[in-house]
Amino acid sequence: MDSYGGRSDWYYGWVVVAGCFLGSFVVFGLSYSFGVFFEPILAEFGGSRSATSTAFGVQTAAIYVGAVAIGALVDRYGTRQMLAVGTVLLCAGLVWTSRVESLAGLVVAYGLVTGAGLSVVYVVAYATPARWFDRRVGLASGLASAGLGVGMLVVAPVATTLIARLGWRDAMVVLAAGVAAVLVVAVLLVRGEPSPDTAPDEEFPDGVEQAGGVDWRTQLDDVVTVARTPAFVLTFLGWTLVYATLYVVLVNLVLYATDVGLSRGVGATGIALIGVASAAGRVAIGLLGDRLGRVRVFVTCSAAMGLATVALAGVGTVVGLWAFVLVYGLAYGGNGALLAPLVADLFGREHINAVFGLVSVSFAVSGLTAPYLAGVGYARWGTYDPVFVAAGAVAIAGAGAVGVASRL
Repeated sequence: MDSYGGRSDWYYGWVVVAGCFLGSFVVFGLSYSFGVFFEPILAEFGGSRSATSTAFGVQTAAIYVGAVAIGALVDRYGTRQMLAVGTVLLCAGLVWTSRVESLAGLVVAYGLVTGAGLSVVYVVAYATPARWFDRRVGLASGLASAGLGVGMLVVAPVATTLIARLGWRDAMVVLAAGVAAVLVVAVLLVRGEPSPDTAPDEEFPDGVEQAGGVDWRTQLDDVVTVARTPAFVLTFLGWTLVYATLYVVLVNLVLYATDVGLSRGVGATGIALIGVASAAGRVAIGLLGDRLGRVRVFVTCSAAMGLATVALAGVGTVVGLWAFVLVYGLAYGGNGALLAPLVADLFGREHINAVFGLVSVSFAVSGLTAPYLAGVGYARWGTYDPVFVAAGAVAIAGAGAVGVASRL
């Protein structure tokens, strides 16, 4: 594991946070912009919507399922080295995507290869601040993950403009070049962990917990031991249930807006504003978590995501939708800011990347199942109201599961 030494009047950890912000900006700005490319790709290949969207589903699974192995690789070979590998994979996948001639090629290039690169960047961007901070880890992680909201706000409009001017294939190449430029800066900024003799005492009053230095079998045994604990199982279950609301909302909010008589633009703007609110929530609530208790604030934000989703049922006005967007976005941001700090608080920092990657598989479970079940629910009832109530209820249960995990 790479480390950084050298005392000065400022702490290098904040530079690392800046690099991680760039990483989260790329991961979610790029991934959530798939909808912009969806229509032109659909028109060119002539496939069905379900078949074409498989590429996005495979990419989502690749990001979070791949995080298990990638987290272990980051722990073993170093943050900076693996981020460089992820940058190459990601940009190569985007360029390859721009040249595919079939849906199968799209799934491999965009889903698997691009997804693998995104997975590396995701693990580094989210898990690294928890190695550099202890007392202020909520604030640091909130700042780093705020790139998600900024990416949602910036990348999709830029991609839309590029597609209109260049076509989707050349637009993908230009995005690859932009991603390469941003991530090269991130690689230069990011380091794996501070050295024990140079980390500020006020940040690590109990000393720095060093990672690495063990063989593969020992690392695997340690991670498996964590995964078998009731606390880990409950945390995994809790994240799965809480994030069901996110995938239900992102996939269906535009359709819901049109169903209740609002415009498609209102729904699309709502999704963008969730990103804006989440960016603010990540910083403000991340700082609040450091002061009030990170587990407590995480559980509160998770429950708020569930309650807001329940309240979305029956909303039929623009004001009501904006109220949902504000509350849900802030709660989602606070939740997202505390993901890696929660893992560090519950399971330690020694194998933070590997353990964080393992519990992140819960997002793949939610992403693959929640939108499908929402579609089944809509087909059965002809309205999204029961779907939102059900998703919100399970999220509240998920918040409770994480609360129980923290007490074990």
